[in-house]
Amino acid sequence: MRPRSGLDPGSVWAQRLRQLEQRLRAKEERIVVLETENAALHLKLAEYQGLARRSTNEVLQLYSAHSQQQKLQRSSVVIQLYGAIKRLKCDLKSLHSFALELSKDFQRQSKTYLYQVLTAVQGIQLQNEAAQMFQIKAFDLEQSLQELTERYEKEKQKRRALHNSLVELRGNIRVHCRIRPLLPFDTAAGHLVSQDRQRRFSEEVAYAADDETVLVKCSRPGHASVNKTFQFERVYSASESQDAVFADVAPLLTSLLDGYNVCIMAYGQTGSGKTYTMLGPQSEENLVFAIEDESELGIIPRATQEVFRLISEKPPGSYWVEVSVVEVYNNEIFDLLAKDSCGKVFGVKRDVVTTREGKSDVPLLTQETVENASEFLHLVNKGLQLRVRHPTLVHAHSSRSHLVVTLTIATVVSGDSFGSSWEDEQTSQRLHKEVSCTFPQKMKESKSTSSSRASSPAQLEATEKMKQIKTRLQLVDLAGSECVGMSGVTGAALRETSFINRSLSALADVLGAIAEQRSHIPYRNSKLTHLLQDSVGGDAKLLVMLCISPDQKYLTESMQSLGFGTRARQVQRGQVKKKNFPVLSKAK
Repeated sequence: MRPRSGLDPGSVWAQRLRQLEQRLRAKEERIVVLETENAALHLKLAEYQGLARRSTNEVLQLYSAHSQQQKLQRSSVVIQLYGAIKRLKCDLKSLHSFALELSKDFQRQSKTYLYQVLTAVQGIQLQNEAAQMFQIKAFDLEQSLQELTERYEKEKQKRRALHNSLVELRGNIRVHCRIRPLLPFDTAAGHLVSQDRQRRFSEEVAYAADDETVLVKCSRPGHASVNKTFQFERVYSASESQDAVFADVAPLLTSLLDGYNVCIMAYGQTGSGKTYTMLGPQSEENLVFAIEDESELGIIPRATQEVFRLISEKPPGSYWVEVSVVEVYNNEIFDLLAKDSCGKVFGVKRDVVTTREGKSDVPLLTQETVENASEFLHLVNKGLQLRVRHPTLVHAHSSRSHLVVTLTIATVVSGDSFGSSWEDEQTSQRLHKEVSCTFPQKMKESKSTSSSRASSPAQLEATEKMKQIKTRLQLVDLAGSECVGMSGVTGAALRETSFINRSLSALADVLGAIAEQRSHIPYRNSKLTHLLQDSVGGDAKLLVMLCISPDQKYLTESMQSLGFGTRARQVQRGQVKKKNFPVLSKAK
């Protein structure tokens, strides 16, 4: 008898053995009962024998009959007991043979299981050795990959450095592209678009293929999908932070203190994230940018902090900073820092002119002196509160004007010290100290006024020899180009859209004229291009930050922005000129 599958063979045979032992005990008890009955019968026999002595032949006959009956009963009981004993012996013999067979089977199975366990252990050892070899190979491959990655990054940095040098020599415009993530209003159904078309329009079609390439999937009904690529100096994916964006902007700020003018301009369709990139998140109440979360700050506040950090590393009193905030609204320039007679800030209309030197200038423009980044951000916030905004179907707080924040860094140096050293350190400190008491208000006065305040002929001569050198950082948040059918504007907002699109077209025309090296550049076709004349076509290092939406429904505007950036990269303005700063050193 073999144990059932799934059960422990030892426990099965032990249970069977217990059952047989129980049956044996039951038979033994039966034998005891029968022996007890036999004893009782013997007692009765003795009783009958006593009666037989006192009985007659009838008793003898009864005794004889009884004796014969007893014999028959005993013989039948003995036969039964013999049969039961014989069956028990057979059962014991069967149990013994089964136990032997079970033991042999258990030994065979134990050997089989032991062999299987040994085989499995050997297999595991082989697998561990193979895994170790694989880990070693994987580690070697990882090291090789890391080395190749490091070499690739170094080569890419070298190529980028060479490209930047080439951009410097050619005077090309640097163009970076930032792709914003999909936002909730991208998937919100507008009243002009059906639900089916809305689902189709919510598809993401613009991606950052790598950090220098934008991939756009262009598809039209009934036509095969076409992938178009655009190359820029830097491409930011939707997941990259404000820190990553500013990390590529910060080197330009060092050039600012080295004597170069710098302009950073955000361009793109409405709702593409220009204001977020330039300023950071804005509160819903007063539409100014908050500075609580520094990781979300945009280029303008970060650039200001970096400029003042760089200035703090210079000798005290050697640099002064002025700020102006203007907006170009409906082809008119408004001074957002101008104050009325009560000292309240309100937008004043200004005009832009071209000076004799061919530079653009805004007469009577308010320029406030600031000493740190907090004062600068406070003034910019005041100006932002006056900036014109109007809700559209695309953007709830759409900017309806171009914002231009200009940070002017000025230093006053000796007029005869260009290309030569200062006379000595004490003279340098004395000049800085004197200028710090008179700049910027006193430097704007005439020479006669300045000379009347000099306390000695030596101071008068030093003041007359001083020359003021200025470099400018222009931070431009352009209004977004709009499709009227998409934004749904009417009335005054429609007129604003017309002026915005015309000014952006004028900017594209200016870049096209510069790229084609035409004799006439149409700067005066728009107040925006006239105001930015020195930055776009002059001697400023210009960075255009393209901002695009990845959504299918903004594909036309995104392609227009990418085309603008591609044309801007092709502009060659000649090598950017540097302001002539004196070399500060001790006289030997």
